[in-house]
Amino acid sequence: MLFWQVIKVAFRGILANKLRTVLTMLGIIIGVAAIIAMLSIGEGAKKQVLESISRFGTNLLRVRPGAARLGHIRTGAVETLTLDDAEAVRSIPGVSLISPSVTNMSQVKYANKNSTTMVNGTTPAFFDINSFPVATGRPFDATDIKLMKRVVDIGTTVKKEIFGDGPAVGEEIKIEGQSFLVIGVMSSKGQTSWYDPDDQVFVPVSTSQKRLFNQDFVNDIYVKVGLVEDIPKVKAEIEKILRSRHRIPNGTESDFSVRDFSEFVATMKQTSQTFAYLLSGIAAVSLLVGGIGVMNIMLVSVTERTREIGIRMAVGARRRDIMKQFLIEALVISVTGGLMGIALGVSLGFLISYLGDWETIITPYSIVLGFVFSVLVGLVFGIYPAGKAARMDPIEALRYE
Repeated sequence: MLFWQVIKVAFRGILANKLRTVLTMLGIIIGVAAIIAMLSIGEGAKKQVLESISRFGTNLLRVRPGAARLGHIRTGAVETLTLDDAEAVRSIPGVSLISPSVTNMSQVKYANKNSTTMVNGTTPAFFDINSFPVATGRPFDATDIKLMKRVVDIGTTVKKEIFGDGPAVGEEIKIEGQSFLVIGVMSSKGQTSWYDPDDQVFVPVSTSQKRLFNQDFVNDIYVKVGLVEDIPKVKAEIEKILRSRHRIPNGTESDFSVRDFSEFVATMKQTSQTFAYLLSGIAAVSLLVGGIGVMNIMLVSVTERTREIGIRMAVGARRRDIMKQFLIEALVISVTGGLMGIALGVSLGFLISYLGDWETIITPYSIVLGFVFSVLVGLVFGIYPAGKAARMDPIEALRYE
């Protein structure tokens, strides 16, 4: 029997039971669609994370306080990083910019409107380090820091919440009950799924320490390294200098940590990829169920067409022709279901992006993977029913009622 004739016979057998065929395809359709949709979500999440981090650059180091311990139990942050530590780090060769930061959540008020936001006490270098310029007005400067002035630059999210479409520069707002003059509005960084850099206000670091929060320590020290290849060397030097300044003996854990943003990028990429693969693995279970459905329906089909198989064998059909016929039927069901699943998965990806405000990226890899899975399902779960049909005794098959 010619191959095209086998295909024709296979389609005729499938179309003879349309509803049963569609129900059989359902598991494959859902499985393939889920794989494509989940991988598109994972790729979208990875892109968003990388875009968010790229706004700050990968040649950054962030020095953070460590954690206090009670025995082997961590009990909270250690308040050991100071402005003097920041100045010591500034002298390290390879460091181009440095900015200490004092952060705290506070309520910002203007007239009868208020917003709870992050107050970031820092230096002008912070804006250069994080590529975060002022769009309207001016950033605070060294004089403002020296005089501990109550001036503030606000993010666009805060500006919209308390000023709306009205002007902000020149107005006074209250932070922790103290009046601050708005001297600038930041450019918009854009909100991500996990962080809104525009939902914060910036004040001079001295003002935040002495006038707002009454603390001598800093919460972070941001370090910009001139060359990316110098990051490991600078990182090691920071650890060496700060351990010496904090008098930490050899073999003892540091009371601070130095985070490399490039490591963070790699970790986030791996995490989002693992998440996508996990979701795809769950979707593959649906394909497994669909494959079992294909096998069961093909076994039913073999039983129903026992006399037909006997007649074909009696008029000269070889066992491999019978096996080929039923295997192609299984493949047609699974591949058709796979193609429908690809269409559904792509549609779901766009729908999730449109309705859920979550960026999704449909990659050729996910489409090929879904198609390959559907072909494998047809092959793997079609072999047994096809083999059972091919092994039938033609005489017994002709006698079957």
